[in-house]
Amino acid sequence: MAVARVTEIIAGSNKGFQDAIEKGIERANKTLKNVEGAWVQDQSLILDNGKIKEYRVILKITFVLDD
Repeated sequence: MAVARVTEIIAGSNKGFQDAIEKGIERANKTLKNVEGAWVQDQSLILDNGKIKEYRVILKITFVLDD
């Protein structure tokens, strides 16, 4: 029986939400082993003088723990 863990990360991009998601997952895979899934918990924008400066996502990353 596998045991999994969920961790939360925040990722940002100046291109868009999709890019922020991809960057977050790519970075999680560098640190965590056995990444099995992810879901977007929240999305937000950082503004500068009324213009979008950064797209941010909060991701929940699921990974299976080693035996």
